[in-house]
Amino acid sequence: MTTTTAPTTSEASTGAPPKLLMKGNEALAEAAIRAGCLHFFGYPITPQTEVPEYLVKRLPEVGGVFVQAESEVAAVNMVFGAAGVGVKCLTSSSSPGISLMAEGMSYIAACELPCVFINIMRAGPGLGGILPAQSDYHQATRGHGHGDYQVLVLAPSSVQEAADLMLLAFELAEKYRNPVMVCADGMIGQMMEPVVFHAEGAGPPMADNDWALTGCEGRERRIVNSLYLAPEELHAHNLALKEKYDRAARDEPRWELYGATEGYDLLVVSFGTMARIVKSAIDELTDEGLRVALFRPITLNPFPYAACRDAMDALPRDGKVLDVEMSMGQLITDVKLAAAGSREIAFMGTAGGVVPTPDEVAARIREELGAG
Repeated sequence: MTTTTAPTTSEASTGAPPKLLMKGNEALAEAAIRAGCLHFFGYPITPQTEVPEYLVKRLPEVGGVFVQAESEVAAVNMVFGAAGVGVKCLTSSSSPGISLMAEGMSYIAACELPCVFINIMRAGPGLGGILPAQSDYHQATRGHGHGDYQVLVLAPSSVQEAADLMLLAFELAEKYRNPVMVCADGMIGQMMEPVVFHAEGAGPPMADNDWALTGCEGRERRIVNSLYLAPEELHAHNLALKEKYDRAARDEPRWELYGATEGYDLLVVSFGTMARIVKSAIDELTDEGLRVALFRPITLNPFPYAACRDAMDALPRDGKVLDVEMSMGQLITDVKLAAAGSREIAFMGTAGGVVPTPDEVAARIREELGAG
């Protein structure tokens, strides 16, 4: 399951935490425990199955609870129940499984319950295939269930970042009392890289759960509810949710700018695994004397619109923007919103599990710059 590398001499002498060689799925699972999550409910589906496989062995070691549900629909409703009693909880799946969780996710968001979802994306639509893709972008960022709710979405581009963002996911879930999704793809889920965890053992339980259903003896009863029959009450509830999402949009955007950040003629926008491939292409093009930068959103929701617009504004008047993603054009929706009509956005996309190579991306950038 997990292979541990021996600490280096410097690590042993300084007391630095050791590096662990882990699959992305395993790192996500271990990071959830380090964040204090001891309750998992899920169902196997490729390419995320290593998450439950890891947790079914690991959770009993830390006094946790693992339940393999009979379906994804059951799993999300078990999360609903666990979140309702104020414990940190998690489920994981891959694209079609996340689709089945849509109704439950809407209920959880409406009830303002903190919990975390992992989506290790695979190619679709329908059953599609088991190879990596990024075509769940709209599903994740637009609230794929019914009603005006949102899920906060984090997108790692390495195994280390997957572990780090998992810790952040639980912080944000508790801070905003809202579902948070860590949205990666099959490549990150299956690849093995060194990971450092800066805390040991299981993390702390939820700090603030004075809203949770823990039994009302000796206090006024609490109600977790998403049913408001009076339209004025439901309207007010939606306004309160919107205020929370606006606060997250103001305070939580995260991004990275990479490459020729002091001056560039073309800006690529990409996320997750695809952004790593773009970085390799940029390194190659930099050696050729071409000036190219990458804007990588780390929070897909809230999308860092202002920072993306600033990155575009740093281009010369005739500078170009290229959206690169493993879908037929979903990230580009937010790239165009960031541009606000100020620039034309070129597009390079793949589907079905086809992963562009750095050379293919570099060739497309040369074409856009007229340097091919």
